[in-house]
Amino acid sequence: MCGIVGYIGSQQAQPILLDGLKRLEYRGYDSAGIAVLDGGAISVRKCAGRIDKLRQMTDASPLRGTIGIGHTRWATHGEPTDLNAHPHTDVKGDIAIVHNGIIENHAALRRHLEKQGCVFVSQTDTEVAAHLIHTLYKGDMMKALQEAIRMLSGSYALAVLCENEPDVLYCVRLGSPLVVGVGQGEMFLASDIPAILPHTRDVVILEDREIAVLRRDSVDIFDDLGNRKTPAALHVSWDAAAAEKGGYAHFMLKEIFEQPDAVANTLTAYVGVDGFKEMLPGLPSRVDFIACGTAYHSGMAGAYYFAELAQTEAAAHIASEYRYKTLFPHPGQEVVAISQSGETADTLAALRKAQEMGADTAALTNTLGSTLERTVGKSLLTYAGPEIAVASTKAYITQVETLLLMAVDLGLRKGALSQERADELLNGLSALPEKMSRVLENQTYLQQYCDRHLHEKLMFFIGRGMDASLAMEAALKLKEISYLPCEAYAAGELKHGAIALISEGTPVIALCTRENLLEKTLSNLRETKARGAETICVCPERFAQQARREADIVWTVPDTDEMLLPLLVMLPMQLLAYHMAVAQGRDVDKPRNLAKSVTVE
Repeated sequence: MCGIVGYIGSQQAQPILLDGLKRLEYRGYDSAGIAVLDGGAISVRKCAGRIDKLRQMTDASPLRGTIGIGHTRWATHGEPTDLNAHPHTDVKGDIAIVHNGIIENHAALRRHLEKQGCVFVSQTDTEVAAHLIHTLYKGDMMKALQEAIRMLSGSYALAVLCENEPDVLYCVRLGSPLVVGVGQGEMFLASDIPAILPHTRDVVILEDREIAVLRRDSVDIFDDLGNRKTPAALHVSWDAAAAEKGGYAHFMLKEIFEQPDAVANTLTAYVGVDGFKEMLPGLPSRVDFIACGTAYHSGMAGAYYFAELAQTEAAAHIASEYRYKTLFPHPGQEVVAISQSGETADTLAALRKAQEMGADTAALTNTLGSTLERTVGKSLLTYAGPEIAVASTKAYITQVETLLLMAVDLGLRKGALSQERADELLNGLSALPEKMSRVLENQTYLQQYCDRHLHEKLMFFIGRGMDASLAMEAALKLKEISYLPCEAYAAGELKHGAIALISEGTPVIALCTRENLLEKTLSNLRETKARGAETICVCPERFAQQARREADIVWTVPDTDEMLLPLLVMLPMQLLAYHMAVAQGRDVDKPRNLAKSVTVE
């Protein structure tokens, strides 16, 4: 949620800040602004709405200066208005800050500051931080930030400009990501790497409670006690072009089409000529997956893989619920946190609870150097490359693939899976990218379907076993970007209440990847058809004849091992969501009210 950019160097800051904010649009936002320090004065431009509106303001009234900060805000405290937009300044306007996260004790601090004469103009918790830093500043911003850290509760990433220190850019983080880009005679700051990739691939990832002091030729890192730390630079291997549309109409469509390569890259990363790299250390007796949203759905698929291929008890948990459960430690328990960004607040909090309980922990993420990766004993990366669209596609597919590989590896090491069966699955994965490409090449039937069903009021997705988790992910994609109300059900549960919502023409889409559950699922589909539903079955080609006897419409994918079918069946579901959103004129890459990285509870 929200985006931060910062610059100090010899170039004009305004265009660099605006470009960086544009590259962070995928994170979700409803207002934007920049502050630039020119000599001894800070000037601010900000507004509710898109960055293009901010650009019009700055074109009409440019900000001159070679040091500045910028922000895209996703409203938490106060409506998305011009006044609530960042940057915020102190009483005198000689300190400007931008902030990601939530300051939980903002109300108490606001009352304290008002008694000292501070006058607030916004509803935000961020303005509280600006006034607080102003009252603590006695000519040394480092000391002011150290004191502020001790007084602020919650999560935050702060970037600070100060008129009295015109050649320094300060930043600090706790629970919300910040990276420093190291250039030649210039330094960059961002909440996510894509914002600064056109300028540098060398970054320093800040840890919690670290304060970074950026000058044109140096970056100094200190802990909250003022002790100097040695920054470790990370070189980003992918370039800015990987985070651009590359001729596609939307990032989401590009990322859907990148999935064959992402699957191939992930397989190559974990399986070589000498066999598997060990993915989970030891032989856990139980595995719990904690995640949110799409990552939770991949965890549900992972639980099935671990049970069937590794004969290991496994379960998926919604992270925001797990963190408040009464938990009972299990000997040999492994807790695996899943997050595309590696910064999901609820997942990180749930992970810390698991660690307090004494569980061994591991992470599955798409983001090198993320907080999640640095918090666990064992970190596994998906190799999807940067994912810009808010609705996750290739990150989900590679999460499911990696969980499958983890289960195969564990099954082999436990003796629960034969080498022959493992080889069948790995050979199937090797052949999968070509089959995925075949599915992606044929979209006409989905476009035509969406054109006919623009005005649906409700849709259902159903499945059994692992297919129930696929149905949940398919429904989530459609909700996220088309805003079409839809429900996902384990197929056998539909008749226990929700079937009352079925009326004439209601689309019901059944996902069928398991032969032993095919007849049961088709029977449930038949029940909805008897109530007037338009029934659709999504299945491999070998099930098509049987499916056509029951369903009005059958969408097929190429045959493959049924353990791999979820990776194919999800492709037409992603495309269905995409084409429905396009047909309805939605903002596909930046759906309303959503953010790519959810860094607040």
